[in-house]
Amino acid sequence: MPLPQLNVYRHDRKARALITLAGEIDLATAPLLRETLARCLHDGIRTVDVDLTPVTFCDCSGLNTFLCAAERTTAAGGTLRLHYPSSALHRLLELTGSTFLLHPIPAPSAPTLSGHGAVSHQPVTGASAGGAG
Repeated sequence: MPLPQLNVYRHDRKARALITLAGEIDLATAPLLRETLARCLHDGIRTVDVDLTPVTFCDCSGLNTFLCAAERTTAAGGTLRLHYPSSALHRLLELTGSTFLLHPIPAPSAPTLSGHGAVSHQPVTGASAGGAG
C-alpha cells in the first residue's frame, strides 16, 4: 500500500503567505504541515492563507495541526485562514466547532500564483511519510 503524500507550496508576499496543500493530511503528513506553518511565523509571516482545494483527505491530526497553528499565529498577532475545504473537511470543522478557521480570500490582497508582488514560489517539499517509499 502506498504511503500518504502531502505536497506543500508556499507563496510569500511581504508579511502574508498563501500555502497550497495537495494530497492527504493525516498522522504521517501532519508533521510536514506543522513545520511549514511554524516556518511562516519564524519568517515573520503574520497572515497565513491555506488553500485546501487539492486536499483529498484530512483527519483529526490535520485538524489539530491547524488549530495549534491558529493559536500560535493569533498569539503572534496574526491570522490563519483555511480556504476551500472539501465537503468532508468542512463537516469535520463544523462538528468540532472549528469553522472560525474558515474565511474567504479577499480578492485584491491575496497572494496569487502569478502576477506582480509574489516574493517567492517555492515547493516546500513533496514528502512521503517515513521517507522513500
